Amino acid sequence: MTEVMANHPDSQHFELKNLKEMIIKENERGIVESCAPHSNGECIEVEEPTDHVDITEKELLEKGHMQYGCQHYRRRCRIRAPCCNEIFDCRLCHNEAKNSIKVDKALRHEIPRHQVQWVICSLCNTEQEVRQVCINCGVCMGKYFCETCKLFDDDTSKKQYHCSGCGICRIGGRENFFHCYKCRCCYSVLLKNSHPCVEGAMHHDCPVCFEFLFDSMDDVTVMPCGHTIHQNCLKEMREHLHYACPLCSKSVCDMSKVWEKFDMEIAAIPMPEPYQNKMSLDPLQRLRENLESAVPCLGSEMPKLQVL
Repeated sequence: MTEVMANHPDSQHFELKNLKEMIIKENERGIVESCAPHSNGECIEVEEPTDHVDITEKELLEKGHMQYGCQHYRRRCRIRAPCCNEIFDCRLCHNEAKNSIKVDKALRHEIPRHQVQWVICSLCNTEQEVRQVCINCGVCMGKYFCETCKLFDDDTSKKQYHCSGCGICRIGGRENFFHCYKCRCCYSVLLKNSHPCVEGAMHHDCPVCFEFLFDSMDDVTVMPCGHTIHQNCLKEMREHLHYACPLCSKSVCDMSKVWEKFDMEIAAIPMPEPYQNKMSLDPLQRLRENLESAVPCLGSEMPKLQVL
C-alpha cells in the first residue's frame, strides 16, 4: 500500500505532461489550418466565411418585408413619375407633393397611375421596368402586385384585388364586393339586390367635402336614395342634425318615428274655426288657374299639368 502511494504522483505527472503536449499540438494544427501563407513566409489568420449557408429563394423574396415604404404603402420599391420624371415612394406621395395648395395652380397635376413604367428597388437602388421581383437582387418588391395599376404593397391584410369594371385596385376582398355596371362602381354584396341604381353613382364629388369619391382612400357609403357620400361626412351630418341627402333631400335614415311624432302634435292642435273647412290647392293647380285667367282663350286648350 505504501509503494502504490509512492509511485502515484509520478504516474499522474506523466499523464498530465502527455495531455499538455497533445493540446499544444492540436492548437498548432488548428492555427496552421486557419492561416494562409504570406509572401514573407508569415502566417496570416484567415476569417472563416459566415455566409456558408445558402439563402433560400423564399428567404430572398421575404428580405426587407414590411421594412420599407411610406405612410400609404409598405413596399420595397419607389416609382418614377412619368409626368414630371421625379422619384416618389408612391402615387399618393406624388399627388400630395404636386397637387397641393402650396404648388402653383398652373403646375398642379396628379400622376397617371397606369402610365408608370419605371421603378427603383429600395434594397439595391436598381432602376428597372415595372415588375414584381428585382432583376438585380432578386427581392420581391411587393407581395401584392398589380401589373395594370402598377401597384406594390407588402401589407396583404388589406385583401387587395383588382376590379376590371372599375379599372383600379380596391381593398376588402373580392368575395365581399360586386361591381354594378350601371352605377359603375363596387358595392358590398349585401347591397347586390337591394341598392337603388344611380348612373355613375360614385363618379362625382362628395356632396359635403367635395373630394372625388371614385378613387377616394376614405370609406364611401350609399344612402337609401342611391347617392354616395363619405362615411365620415354622413356621420358629421347626423351629428349636426342633418338627416336629408344633400343632393335630393330624401331621408338618409328611417324617419317614420319622427313623422308619427309630428302627426301626433298636429292632431293635438285644433284647427282655428275660420280654416276648418278650407282645402289647400296644389301649387301646380294654382299655376294652371293663374295661366287660364291670364290667357282665357288658351285655357281650354292647355294640357293638364301632372306630377310624375
